[in-house]
Amino acid sequence: MRKSEVLAAESVACLNKALCHLKDIWEEIGIPEDQRLQRTNVVKNHIKGLLDMMITEEESLRTRLLSSIEACRKQLDTLCLELQLPPFEEERGVTMLQQEKEIRTQVEVLVKERTQRMQQLKALTERDQDLCDTLCSNPYVLDPNAVPSLEQLNSFHQHIASQTTEKERRHAEFVGIKRQIVLCMDDLDQLPETSFEKDIVCEDQEAFCLSKDNIASLKLLLGQLEERKAENQAVCEAHREKIQELWDRLQVPQEERELFSEHMVASKKKNLDALEAEGRRLMELKRLNMRNVTEAIRSEIAVLWEKCFFSSDQQQAFVPYFSNDFTEQLLGLHEAEILRLKQHYEEHKELFEGVQRWEESWRLFLELEKKATDPSRFTNRGGNLLKEEKQKAELHKSLPKLEKKLKAQIDVWEQEQAREFLVNGQKFLQFVEEQWELHRIEKENEKLERQLKKSKQIEVDMLYGTAVRTPTKRRFLGTTTPSKARKVPSVRTPGRSKPPLAGLQERNKENMGQVTGLGVPLQSARPLQGH
Repeated sequence: MRKSEVLAAESVACLNKALCHLKDIWEEIGIPEDQRLQRTNVVKNHIKGLLDMMITEEESLRTRLLSSIEACRKQLDTLCLELQLPPFEEERGVTMLQQEKEIRTQVEVLVKERTQRMQQLKALTERDQDLCDTLCSNPYVLDPNAVPSLEQLNSFHQHIASQTTEKERRHAEFVGIKRQIVLCMDDLDQLPETSFEKDIVCEDQEAFCLSKDNIASLKLLLGQLEERKAENQAVCEAHREKIQELWDRLQVPQEERELFSEHMVASKKKNLDALEAEGRRLMELKRLNMRNVTEAIRSEIAVLWEKCFFSSDQQQAFVPYFSNDFTEQLLGLHEAEILRLKQHYEEHKELFEGVQRWEESWRLFLELEKKATDPSRFTNRGGNLLKEEKQKAELHKSLPKLEKKLKAQIDVWEQEQAREFLVNGQKFLQFVEEQWELHRIEKENEKLERQLKKSKQIEVDMLYGTAVRTPTKRRFLGTTTPSKARKVPSVRTPGRSKPPLAGLQERNKENMGQVTGLGVPLQSARPLQGH
């Protein structure tokens, strides 16, 4: 039995005991029966009223509990719907109080969850609006009045992170481009003119709108400034080349050049102005020093003739070179000619340099060949003899490779130009073959000359009794010493005033005449007729 039931039974017993006690008092007093009945009815009504009041209060409590449960259920359903959660499942077999408490507690939890989500949504929306203002982009589409789901909040967070990264990237790009723009403007001595340029240079970096259009406009502006800067640099470089050329031709003192050195490096607006002014000054000096300038250009032309292996016919073809009437027209012809020669050299520079390398290698090879026939090379040479032999072997091996490479280059050039590549009026490879052939003939002639000298010495020794030079041999027993040997008187044979091999020597001299052109530079080996 519950304690409440025991307590109720005790209450009933207490009530019965009280009624009995009242009955005893009434009997002792002698209250009549009708009055006892009246008094008992009063007691009953009083007790009944108290109980009815208590019942009413408890029924009211039950009603309130039911209303609370119903209201909480409705609120809970709404919260679950707003938070996109599954419906709440109530626990079965519980009392009304437990049920009300459980539902009310769950409502409080969901209300707190909704509040947190809405606060997050508000903070993210404000952050997104700031990013949109900076990047000039569209805001993230999400109803600010509806409770967002966890997935929506997570997507919003990712969007904010992505936009923040994009902002940092664009800001870094903007700062880099701005720095370059400022430098270009400084080099060009240009101040910001348009409102956009002023926003870039003068405004706070954080206040600049980092939209895609603005970034594209930044790049476009930078490209325009860099193009103008490059044009200025090209113009300045052209002025510098012209000024350097005029300095050399006018023989301007080094001290005067050094005073102008600042403008020979930088390419700002002030440098361009200074270069233009110097150019005008030098052109006026050139006009006043027509002869000196023309002769200076002639020196440059002569150098280019040598570099391009021009023949004497080609040189003679430029008639103004030999004129002494130093006029402005003559100077103009010389300037046009040197420009043509420079262009000609640059077009065929690789071939000309290859020919020059071959000539230098060939000349060194011939020098080493000549040293190899020098008897004194075996004395007091240190390690040079071995080095020279090694160098000569390397040249003998590398020359054919270089000739093969030049042949391939010449073949390609002739196919492209549809004409022969001539150096000094003849095909270069033909000249190379002639040089090798002359070298072979010279080697054979040297061999014949040595044989001739040896034969002549033998003949002289036989005719005049000169001791034959033989290698020292070990003396045998009984051999007489040279001092005790019988001397044979020298007898001059009549009619033999000329050695028998003299004719051979004369013929050898004729052969020697065939190699007079061996080892000479390409400029003087043949009549020059290049192109």
